[in-house]
Formats: sequence, structure tokens, C-alpha cells
Amino acid sequence: MSTATPVAALAQRVRDRLAALHPGVSMEELETLPGGHSGLTYSVTAGEAKYVVKAVPPGQRPVGRNDVLRQARVLRALAGSAVPVPGVAAVDDSQPAWFAMEFAVGQAVEPVLDEPEVPAATARARMLDSARVLRSLHVADVRGAALNSPEPSDPTCELERWSRTMHAVPVELRPGGEELLARLAEDVPDGLPPVLLHGDFRLGNVLYVGERATAVVDWEIWSVGDPRIDLGWFLLFADHHNFPQLGRAVPGLPTEAELLDAYRDGGPELPAMDWFRALGRMKMAAIMGHNLRRHREGKHHDPDQERLPPTIAAMIRTARDILG
Repeated sequence: MSTATPVAALAQRVRDRLAALHPGVSMEELETLPGGHSGLTYSVTAGEAKYVVKAVPPGQRPVGRNDVLRQARVLRALAGSAVPVPGVAAVDDSQPAWFAMEFAVGQAVEPVLDEPEVPAATARARMLDSARVLRSLHVADVRGAALNSPEPSDPTCELERWSRTMHAVPVELRPGGEELLARLAEDVPDGLPPVLLHGDFRLGNVLYVGERATAVVDWEIWSVGDPRIDLGWFLLFADHHNFPQLGRAVPGLPTEAELLDAYRDGGPELPAMDWFRALGRMKMAAIMGHNLRRHREGKHHDPDQERLPPTIAAMIRTARDILG
């Protein structure tokens, strides 16, 4: 059987379900959206309404990043909260599973890494605002939601998980990595009460119109755990010096200290933030090292990966500097 047949059948299921929400309105064909990192991602228009559809690829299991239904669960749990998320319009758990959410307008631009460039003042305002959005996520009360949450991740679990990823990277691609892992393990902080985590919170995953956040997107790896895990990751995108050969200077971006103040919003200081800032850099080094290894082994050909070694080294070096 050709692969086009099950995909066409999936598309028909989506169109039939959404057509029922818009009787008498013309349904357009599904269009593949580029750049998706989980499952299949489409856009579809019904009259004046537009949706994004995420689906499990036919023939694949709905696990990990392909588990699109867990994304729908977290979006529904956050509906009506202070966290801007797309509304979920339809969910279909028959295989291959899919869900449809409202199409959110806006730009998702990481100022020090992405094109197109945005005005420096706009980038600054967005970054400060996104710190407040992250705070809203971490204080959101989703205890009554049917999230089927994973076990909460504390600092020890997080370090063990990412240490395994780092150890899978060849030693020559992670200079100083062993020393960094050892220093992180020397002084693991106590955990804070677990909250809902995005897992990859940064401006590249928040849509903005002007200086207004319209939607937090890309919820493939949400979890529950220590809020400083999200925060340490978010902060490392504030400085282009963390990304040699990849990043660019953007004048006036807030410092990590300013972002922390915006996140706290007058609340108490967060203990052991330096440890989590270093952890975020270790995670980035591990991810980049993993991607570079796959490229060099021929598992995923991408010559751009050869630009990563200076950034991997910088992430490890600055993490060690942060730890003193």
C-alpha cells in the first residue's frame, strides 16, 4: 500500500470532523506546514476559520514527540488561564490520532538566533513579557485537569537524564564536559514544589503581534517539575555570546538578571539559580553534540551542524564559569 493512501484517509477524517463544526461552509484541502518537529502538521481553512492540525504519522506509534494527544491535553488544561494558548477545536483518538487547534497569528522569533530581525526595542519588550508569561505558566492551577502527567522531575532526575545524553556524545565533541557534569553533581540543590513545565520555553516558541503574546506553542515535551528547569533554559537565550558563529548581537536585550526580576514580579529570590543556569547550558551542549554526532555518522545529513563546535565549547565553558 502506498504511503499516500493512509495520509489521504487521515486528511479526509480531519476534513469531515471540522466540516461538522462549520455546516454549509467550504472546507479547503489540508496544507503541510513546514518546520514541524512532532508528527504531521497541517493547516486547513473552513470559511473564515483557520486551524492547525497535528497528527501521528500513519504507521507510527503515538509515543514521545508523536504523542499529539498529550499536547491537546495540556492546551485544554491551560484554556482560560493567563497563559495564551490556541484553543483546541477537535480531538480524535482513533488511530492515527490527531487534534485541531485554532490558528494563532504572530511571529515566533528568537532575537539572537532567528530571522527575520525585529526592532531592538520590540525584541526587548517581548523578552521581558515572555518572562512574565513563563511565570503565569508556573503559577497556573491545573490540578483538576485530566493531564495524565508524568512523574515530577526534580533537579537530581533532570541532571541524571541529561548526563546520559551528554555521555552519548563523543568526548572530542564536548571539551570539559566531564568536569562540568562532576561539578553539577557535587552540589545538586533541593527541589522546589513542582509546576507545569513547557520544556522548551523561549521566544522562538511564543507568538507575538507587536509586543503582545498571542500563543505559546510547541508543547511536545511539557512535563511537571521544578520551575527553575524552564527558567534556566529560557535565560541562556538572552546573550548572543553563548552562541559563537550562530548568534548575533541585539542591542538593548534584557540581561539575565532583568529577566529574573520580570519573572519574579516582586516575589522572593529563587535559590540556586546559578546551578540551573549552568544546567541549561549543559543541556544545550548535549543536544548540539547529539545532533552533530548524528550528522557525522551519516544518520542525519546537515552540513550546518559543523558550525556547532564553538557553541558547544562555549556552553560548557560558561556553565563552568557560572559555577565558580
